[in-house]
Amino acid sequence: MLEAIARVDRSRFVPAESVAEAHVDAPIPIGFGQVTTQPSLVARMVAALGLGGDERVLEVGGGLGWQTALLAALAREVWSVERLEAIAAVGRANLASAGVASAVVVVGDGTLGLEEHAPYDAILVSAAFPRVPPPLVAQLRPGGRLVQPIGPGGTEDVTLFAREADGGLMRLRSVSGAHFVKLYGRHGHPAG
Repeated sequence: MLEAIARVDRSRFVPAESVAEAHVDAPIPIGFGQVTTQPSLVARMVAALGLGGDERVLEVGGGLGWQTALLAALAREVWSVERLEAIAAVGRANLASAGVASAVVVVGDGTLGLEEHAPYDAILVSAAFPRVPPPLVAQLRPGGRLVQPIGPGGTEDVTLFAREADGGLMRLRSVSGAHFVKLYGRHGHPAG
């Protein structure tokens, strides 16, 4: 994990006016009421997935692409769903500029996942809702891991889950307390 963070320069994935703050362990505003996740929390969330290098990963809420690039450095392929086209376009451009070829950014409702590319070995959700959206559970392979901030949006418990053989989702542990933006979509908060 630390090698991936050393290889993927966060300053390439923040707004130009925030480059000086890129290496500070803090969220950075990216417009549209969104912020990046602070690096130490990204590291804990990604590390909790236990990636070994050959996984297909679904990311919900890719933002400007730094977390996506980290996931791509640790897995075989990454499918990232971003709900806002303007943010997705910047994320795509940042990933292309950094030479990340194994990640694809799609605009859509992340609570629906991307069924056409399922099953996923790991899913990382970067927005908060009190429960895991059922389509994400269905798209996670048995034994796969999922990390999501569980809560209303603002005060969450970032939680690691595993998909059981019977299709259920088992809570494994708390990864961290945190403050996240809300997860919007059909199986999340209603878009306002």
